[in-house]
Amino acid sequence: MIKEFMNKAEFSSYEDFMQSFKVNVPNDFNFGYDVIDKYAQTMPEKEALLWVNDKGEEKRVTYRAFKNVSDQCAAFLQGIGVKKGDRVLLILKRRVEWWYTMVALHKLGAVAIPATHMLTEKDIIYRCHMAGISCIIACGDPIILGNVQGARKYCPTLRHCVSIGPTIPNGWYDYWRGLQEADAFERPERNAVTDDFLLYFTSGTTGEPKMVMHDFSYPLAHILTAKYWHNVHEGSLHFTLADTGWGKAVWGKFYGQMISGGTVFIYDYEGQFKPADLLKIMQDYHITSFCAPPTIYRFLIREDISSYDLSSLEYCTTAGEALNPSVFDEWQQKTGIMIYESYGQTETTLVVGTYPWVKPKPGAMGVRNPQFDIDVVDEEGKSVANMEHGELVIRIGEKKPLGLFKGYYRDEEMTKERIVNGIYYTGDIVYRDEDGYLWFVSRADDVIKTSGYRVGPFEVESALMTHPAVVECAITAVPDEIRGQIVKATIVLADDYKSKAGDELAKELQNHVKHETAPYKYPRVVEFVDELPKTISGKIQRYKLKK
Repeated sequence: MIKEFMNKAEFSSYEDFMQSFKVNVPNDFNFGYDVIDKYAQTMPEKEALLWVNDKGEEKRVTYRAFKNVSDQCAAFLQGIGVKKGDRVLLILKRRVEWWYTMVALHKLGAVAIPATHMLTEKDIIYRCHMAGISCIIACGDPIILGNVQGARKYCPTLRHCVSIGPTIPNGWYDYWRGLQEADAFERPERNAVTDDFLLYFTSGTTGEPKMVMHDFSYPLAHILTAKYWHNVHEGSLHFTLADTGWGKAVWGKFYGQMISGGTVFIYDYEGQFKPADLLKIMQDYHITSFCAPPTIYRFLIREDISSYDLSSLEYCTTAGEALNPSVFDEWQQKTGIMIYESYGQTETTLVVGTYPWVKPKPGAMGVRNPQFDIDVVDEEGKSVANMEHGELVIRIGEKKPLGLFKGYYRDEEMTKERIVNGIYYTGDIVYRDEDGYLWFVSRADDVIKTSGYRVGPFEVESALMTHPAVVECAITAVPDEIRGQIVKATIVLADDYKSKAGDELAKELQNHVKHETAPYKYPRVVEFVDELPKTISGKIQRYKLKK
């Protein structure tokens, strides 16, 4: 399918990639018709999805079935009044219905809003008010249904609620019954590629979530993500570990992987993830490529990986936050596979990454790609020299780059704050080394200024992570009358060290940081905790540790 949208899909080098990569974007592109239905026409028995859960159930979905069920879903939603431009919230965990429903909404021209199952009643009310949501489709989890039901009376725009079961509350539609009883699907007028397509509420590591709107070209931007970062190819079984409420799901479990010819693997589990179960799944289903946040790799390397047969695994990737070099090294030592890192935001697709022709540097985000013209600038907007810290920006030019968002929905002021004079400011502080690799330092508002020095949290976290006592850590600032701010470390200890938590271990870790990096960066305050606050995507919420 990739040849439908690219004149050239194979490249001999990074230089060739940068010079020759180009995606052809049809003016009326629609992923539902131009990818799913096209596969159903040309390769109907090709496997689109392989879904398994923690109860031993399994579903293999061909493109023929995918088209038929998504058409039924589109017809059902069409029948209850969902139309082009309507905003529809999906709270479906990792249920296979999420994929059917997303494609159905694309076919209708409606705006899909994937959401985490951890939303409270208050969160749902906020989203309905902000986005004008007209329909919510949820899995039949009693807590989710209760939160939606409680919010419903405060949401005047919310006309329809749908449950996939088994519980169907009064006044709700039954998803599967609706599909079975729906009339034939009547395809609506073709959309423009610039129409509203997908809306994400950002994960909210700071402040209230913003609404990020993408257009119908967005799936094509993920060709680069899947083929040239995940290294997905015809015959791949690709597994990205992500909840469907996080943007990483469309990065790694959907658009680009299908266009590139791979089968999307989905592991649907309840509760906390168990590293041993995950490794067994990868072994039993012969996963070929795997992507997960750094947090997941940190737990996997503490298992006896040698007792699992991971010989089918070809490629590993990570994103979400910076990868500690110690984790990179230990994963490669235990599996023989390097971890290819990348960087992007909800507002973008992949901005910086490591590709097949680029050797990863442990801890580096990678190098630029052809879709975005990036730069690193100072507070006055001037380009900085190599090895100097600055804000990562994307220069837009005359035409919006493929993969960059349309803007913050219903918030023109916020959009103007982030896009100034044709430049999108990411809000992330980085530096570029002499080889062109970019290294994450911190969010702009996370930089710690202590005694005149600027300290990026990640560099201290990386130093701490090389000590065997540390499973996870977060670095934040603490106000100080003399130094302005001092560095604080909040640490989750390995099981073998939990009984040693105290002043002596804290001093040992402080000295360890002094040895691993510049002494002024060491944490003067150390706190041991059982877990760190995180978003559903696995990002550490440092602002909660500052309170």
